[in-house]
Amino acid sequence: MHNIHSTDSEPTQNLTYYLADETAMLDFGKTMAATLHAGLIIYLIGNLGAGKTTFARGILHGLGYQHIVKSPTYNLVEIYKISRLYLYHFDFYRFNDYFEWEEAGFREYFNSDSICLVEWPEKAGDLLPVADLQLFFNMLETGRSVEIRVGTETGKQCLKHWKNQNNV
Repeated sequence: MHNIHSTDSEPTQNLTYYLADETAMLDFGKTMAATLHAGLIIYLIGNLGAGKTTFARGILHGLGYQHIVKSPTYNLVEIYKISRLYLYHFDFYRFNDYFEWEEAGFREYFNSDSICLVEWPEKAGDLLPVADLQLFFNMLETGRSVEIRVGTETGKQCLKHWKNQNNV
């Protein structure tokens, strides 16, 4: 990871990272995994191919998941049970209407016992709970940039803990 900088006067909010390649994205996810806990909602926002699923794969590997991590594009959600933790990886790219989220019965997945990673959250409109963290993935000529924005006090504490663990 390179060029880490704060984009807000509050030191625990809005950080941007430059990631040179897929390996850097996986490593970024692995380091972030160490600070995640049940109850978090994380939005992954960016164009197709920007690295959202690769980042999710890094998180899962960082949590100790040893199996293949698939994109949830066709299933809408992939469910991972890691020890006593449930991680739900959503991809709403195929939604055509906000209410498809409601009809799919996903509301119960967003609870204090799970971590929810959500790709394409805008496809569910304002029906989703507020994200603790929002990660914006941008494709560059070489590599990617990822901006982390805090959405809740829980997200702020998570990011502060991550920064402390990684001496950022």
